[in-house]
Amino acid sequence: MRIERCYFCGSSVYPGKGMTFVRNDCKIFKFCRSKCHRAFKKKKNPRKVKHTKAFRKSAGKELAVDPSFEFEKRRNVPVKYDRELWSQTITAMQRIEQIKNKRQSHHILQRMKIAKKIQKEKDIKEVERDLALIKSPAAGLKKAAKVKFDAEMEDLEDTSLKMAPEKVAVREEAKIEEIHESDTEMEAL
Repeated sequence: MRIERCYFCGSSVYPGKGMTFVRNDCKIFKFCRSKCHRAFKKKKNPRKVKHTKAFRKSAGKELAVDPSFEFEKRRNVPVKYDRELWSQTITAMQRIEQIKNKRQSHHILQRMKIAKKIQKEKDIKEVERDLALIKSPAAGLKKAAKVKFDAEMEDLEDTSLKMAPEKVAVREEAKIEEIHESDTEMEAL
């Protein structure tokens, strides 16, 4: 029982599944589903069709170069059955699968780091661009109120210059007394 590879997309074709196409020159093509068979008949390039392994490798989404891929190559050399060789082959296959999975997960993590960095830069640009939407509407009012209050205080000082010096002194004392009274009220609370 042999698990074949789809000629177009590279996925597994299990026994009894998929379809086989034999060309006039006796070359055999295995396809996992009709989608791949149709694309092959339309002479589509597998590197440009998104669901294929070739596209994922050419776009950098999967590992393209790795020594563990050498073990997957098909060998048509007949080997005499040996129980120990069989058990060693099975353990080696499991170990190779572990190594391949580890390398692929590392590759994916590296891709995700770059993607996170790019996403963070995009988010920062978006926040800088739309800062007016994020800012509180009251943030500008507080500053405007302070400017208005300062302007009123300047007007009051200007009017106090026209008053008699005794009245100005009385006003200053009243301001100081109000401040002291409010301080004692705050401490009492």
